[in-house]
Amino acid sequence: MALKVMNFKLDEDRIYELKSVASIFNMTITDVISEALREYIHKLKQDPFYRLTVNVENASTEETEEILDEINSLTDDDLQISTVRKFTAE
Repeated sequence: MALKVMNFKLDEDRIYELKSVASIFNMTITDVISEALREYIHKLKQDPFYRLTVNVENASTEETEEILDEINSLTDDDLQISTVRKFTAE
């Protein structure tokens, strides 16, 4: 896998915290951040909002608003997944 460089800003306290945690676990700061991102992205992908919208990336603004309105009106019972079906365009 090709690696790319990304820059981002953190406050000094967060940098110190990262360095401290990384050194205790004998890891690089990059390793700590990468692992945290993997876990966080996995958690986000389990969210009902993500799961309901992941396949509608090409929706228009109006379609997106309609989908979001429907999602926001769902109850916890509505969000329980009972079956999964994947539709593909032919």
